[in-house]
Amino acid sequence: MPNKPYKVLATKYRPVNFDSLVGQDVLVRTLTNSINNNRIANAFLLTGIRGVGKTTTARIIARALNCVGADGKGSATIKPCGVCSNCTSIMEDRHPDVIEMDAASRTGVDDIREVIDNTHYMPLSARYKVYIIDEVHMLSKNAFNALLKTLEEPPSHVKFIFATTEIRKIPVTILSRCQRFDLKRIEVSQLANHIGNIAAKEDVLVQMEALNVIASSAEGSVRDALSLLDQVIAHASSEITAQMVRDVLGLSDKSKVIELFTMLAKGDVASAFGVFNNLYNSGGDPVLIFNDLLEFTYLVTRMKAAPNLDPGASIPETELLSARELGAKLDISYLTRLWQLLLKGLEEIKIAPDSFAAAEMIMVRIAYMSDLPSPAKVIKDIADGNNEVVNRGSNSAQAAMAQNSHTNTHSEEPSKMGQSEGSSRATLVISEEATRSFNAKETLNPDASQEVSESSTATNPESFLQMVDLFKSNGEALLYNWLVSNVRLVKFEQGRVEISICESLPADFAIRLADSLKKWTGARWLVIISKQQGKLTIQEEKQVSENKLKEDLSHDPEISKVLEMFPGAVINKVG
Repeated sequence: MPNKPYKVLATKYRPVNFDSLVGQDVLVRTLTNSINNNRIANAFLLTGIRGVGKTTTARIIARALNCVGADGKGSATIKPCGVCSNCTSIMEDRHPDVIEMDAASRTGVDDIREVIDNTHYMPLSARYKVYIIDEVHMLSKNAFNALLKTLEEPPSHVKFIFATTEIRKIPVTILSRCQRFDLKRIEVSQLANHIGNIAAKEDVLVQMEALNVIASSAEGSVRDALSLLDQVIAHASSEITAQMVRDVLGLSDKSKVIELFTMLAKGDVASAFGVFNNLYNSGGDPVLIFNDLLEFTYLVTRMKAAPNLDPGASIPETELLSARELGAKLDISYLTRLWQLLLKGLEEIKIAPDSFAAAEMIMVRIAYMSDLPSPAKVIKDIADGNNEVVNRGSNSAQAAMAQNSHTNTHSEEPSKMGQSEGSSRATLVISEEATRSFNAKETLNPDASQEVSESSTATNPESFLQMVDLFKSNGEALLYNWLVSNVRLVKFEQGRVEISICESLPADFAIRLADSLKKWTGARWLVIISKQQGKLTIQEEKQVSENKLKEDLSHDPEISKVLEMFPGAVINKVG
């Protein structure tokens, strides 16, 4: 007798009733109440990530609605019997009244019209004719439109069940006609227990840590977890360990990742390279290694910011201990900058022709960042007369210039990074806190410093700026932008404004201004286009004001010292 063909775990252990559905308590409770109270919706919409159980849930709903019980006299039930003809044929995907359609391959309006035409016929043997449309977001606009009327008032014997991973692509007109269920990701601990039970049924020994690694890699997807377990079982010849799982899946050893994190935080580039090489030679993918670094950085930051928060049972105690110890030594500003560098670096690795070389270059950047003082500390130490930070900053200038744009000093022209000192140009962002002691407002031209108020609601503007603000507060974005950027004031009076145009604007611009002002103020306004040059535009005044502030700040003794630390640096922005 030939052996039965092998069924993959994801198919073999697919849930057949709501009791075996993992982690969807809200959905089960809602459907239980709906069926028990005979308040069954016309259409259901199931959304969630891949492998979380959308299609499986749709089939269970179809069985629940059509089960007739072992005696053939039952009604819709939350606990389908599994033995009646409807239950068995739906489970075997051969029931004529439960029609599954893949919207990814049948996207057109003709496909949906065929469905709509068939809804007029009564079911052959079931209580309800059920249409399960998978990946429904792939339907065309016309197909969705064709569905609307039928979806709102379908025949009493028809139910629709939609499944999608892209809920935002579903038109709101469809959403409003469906009972929506968001199938959530399965928590790591719950998923680990689930696949552990399946491994036991398969007589496979798996360490708990290995189950956690598989569950974590599945990112909340039951199907992915079972597929990974299948892959690991095929590789194993004895008890499955966490290291075996990492080897099979190309994941990094967490202890080595923590060691790599520590070396980078110390600024020890050579040791960091050694740890990274070991991980890479053991089959670690640079992208996955940096993913692990990001995860551990998040854990360290979380333990630092909220030490009393429950981290979850899925994280090993040794990893938590390391995160707490490192968090005690590192400050939040460093950890947030590290997160930014790793995140930016991960993007670079993905597009680099040599991912290994890209990863090592990013590690150099991170390691040298550890020796740099924060910008706030630089300002404070300069104010306190501490020259040590100035000297250290000068020695680290090239490292500072190499940092990405998420730090306060960054390169404007990366292509010139290899040139001699002073030839590359850096920008310096001066924060409001750093310049608080500098009385910048006294240096400004009072006229130039005026800005359009964001909250003015004057209905009878007493100045040109108040008039312009009316267009912003009333949502006339286009006219507002033209007034700020392309209009120069010549003369302003109540009910009369004289302006000049510095760039081409629509011929009816003045009429549109006058009509809008009359509508908002209740008074007649005269808008005159003058040939006189007029004052600067509002945008030009703001630019002049900002340039003057930068110039004045550059002569401040403390700011001057910061600029000297970074040759070629300029003040780019005052926040």
